[in-house]
Amino acid sequence: MIHIDGAQKSGSGTIVRFAFGLATLLGEELHLTNIRAKREKPGLRPQHLKSIQALKQICQGTIDGGEIGSMEIRFKPGGEVKSGDYEWDIGTAGSTTLLAMTLLPAACFASRTMSFKICGGLFQDFAPSAYHMQYVLFPVLEKMGITARLSIIRPGYVPSGGGVIQVEIEPVTGKLEPIRLSCQGEVTGIEGFSLSSHLKQRRVSERMVEKCAQLLKANGYEAQIEIVNDTTALQRGAALTIYAKTGSGCIIGADRAGKPGLTSEDIGKYVAKSLIDDLATGATVDRHLADQLIFYTALANGVSQYRIPMLTEHVETNLWLVESILGAKTEVNKNMVTVQGIGYYPSGHRESSV
Repeated sequence: MIHIDGAQKSGSGTIVRFAFGLATLLGEELHLTNIRAKREKPGLRPQHLKSIQALKQICQGTIDGGEIGSMEIRFKPGGEVKSGDYEWDIGTAGSTTLLAMTLLPAACFASRTMSFKICGGLFQDFAPSAYHMQYVLFPVLEKMGITARLSIIRPGYVPSGGGVIQVEIEPVTGKLEPIRLSCQGEVTGIEGFSLSSHLKQRRVSERMVEKCAQLLKANGYEAQIEIVNDTTALQRGAALTIYAKTGSGCIIGADRAGKPGLTSEDIGKYVAKSLIDDLATGATVDRHLADQLIFYTALANGVSQYRIPMLTEHVETNLWLVESILGAKTEVNKNMVTVQGIGYYPSGHRESSV
């Protein structure tokens, strides 16, 4: 049985989601204590419980202690991940992308294609943007041998939610390839999406682009940002995502969701500055991809290396998780992350390639 103290490191929902995700992949029992102990409202919240229930469903497992507010939970996977088409409604504006990300490690090693239709929030603070997942995370994972596709069916924002994404994941053939991104290289282009829902008359999408492009140009960058004026969302909302591609194969993104009191210009300025700051460090991944890649590099067959903009709490937490659960060896030296993958493959056998 895997024992994880949820009060360690960030003490956050990240530990909940990925401890369960990796336990599902490995087919090993998990005992998680002190759940979200360092958060203002400790214990399981609805979005975390939905992630656990989704994992339980795809592997036909059992849960002891799965209630809102639970500080301790036991999980026993039922067996191999069952392929097929699934639908989940988070029921709130909880992040659809975080649910998809929780399922992804197990799903990509399923025997056949898996499809998830998830309803909830798509664009909000403290969660991956649907555009970032679609145009940054998934293309980078493709370099490692993971084929995943995301479609935005309807945007969703806080507090109403109601957004819908569709995610399709092809089974990995053999073992994951390690990724080596040691040099940023020259920026060859910047693209992105400026989305607003029910805000066309206020030119929200255009204003976000204007401010963002102005700051990028002042720093020597040109950007091609698509303006999207949506009328299908359940409420007004906005989000801006941009991503730079480099000659060495890096994709470095930045994003921000709108919220009351935050102007279009504030969003444009924040996103431009985030990308400029990350590029200025010489990083080969952005501040969000930095922690998202860790689980896949730990599963890969060999040594992965990439340079991060900064060492964050999420990076430290995820490195600790893959060391604790997978036995992967990790190191951070002057913002260069090195992960010695375990060479996982679908039979469940784990071996080190080094």
